[in-house]
Amino acid sequence: MVAIHFTQNIQRHIACPERAVSGDTVREVLANYFADNETARAYVLDDQGALRHHMMIFVDGAPVADRGTLSDAVGPDSNLHVIQALSGG
Repeated sequence: MVAIHFTQNIQRHIACPERAVSGDTVREVLANYFADNETARAYVLDDQGALRHHMMIFVDGAPVADRGTLSDAVGPDSNLHVIQALSGG
């Protein structure tokens, strides 16, 4: 099972508790996680299912290469971190 984690700044806006879910790609893991949390899906993914510009996903510490179809592979013991880009001065 893949452990999926959302940063605290995301959780201020939407409930995304840490969970372990199945999947062989980032897309499958997210689909399984969001199956009962459509609000979180809309916060992380755009209407085409791609990663929103202000979001980033890391698999085992490496940024995803495919932000459009999220086809990056994940292993059975992977950690997936979803973060929101912050800016300011």
